[in-house]
Amino acid sequence: MSKTIIAFIAILVVGIGVAVFLNMRHYSDDPESPFNRSENNRLKIYSPFDVNPALVDSSIQSQKKDHSIADFSLVNQLGDTITKADVTGKIFVTDFFFTTCGGICPKMTKQLQRVHKEFLTDPNFLILSHTVNPKIDTVEVMYNYAERFEANHDKWWFLTGTKEALYIMARKSYLAVPDKADPNFDHGAESDFIHTENFVLIDPEGRIRGMYDGTNKEEVSELIRDVYDLKREYGFED
Repeated sequence: MSKTIIAFIAILVVGIGVAVFLNMRHYSDDPESPFNRSENNRLKIYSPFDVNPALVDSSIQSQKKDHSIADFSLVNQLGDTITKADVTGKIFVTDFFFTTCGGICPKMTKQLQRVHKEFLTDPNFLILSHTVNPKIDTVEVMYNYAERFEANHDKWWFLTGTKEALYIMARKSYLAVPDKADPNFDHGAESDFIHTENFVLIDPEGRIRGMYDGTNKEEVSELIRDVYDLKREYGFED
């Protein structure tokens, strides 16, 4: 066997070993596992510099610290105005969806149901789901959507507002949604707001502490574990 082939096999074996290790690190089912992303029960604090630039407004891409969600004023499925003051001091998960989505949105909302049920009685936890199609997703439409997924209306808010306000939150606060980049859509049209599978975990100080693929069951399980880590960090344990 030539030295070239031996070297290739050695590199392949090492590569497979690294891949297995990283998979264990990301998807360990043991909440006490050393492969959990949190360290000493303290999760990473994300800033715009840490995130894929495609998900971040260009004006803040170089920011390396002190990032937190901005003030906002949106309306939930009950017609109530929700602001940053209503979530300050809470742990919450946020995502972006639209009710007529037949692709990833139902999968994401099903996974959020798991999170919702896990923390249903926790007074320090909320879920905020933002529509990316406010023209269609009226308060009434979102109420019916919330009912479809058995959402507790006090614990899981489906939010709407102006497209501009929602887009600013997605790009400048939650760092979760790609820029308007599809040339097949008219600039400014509702359809040019590209939604995302990302779930974002926010701490009581309004800082990003985790980002997850909301269509991936294992990553959502990791999110649940990370919420428990945040509960311990902030003394919210039952």
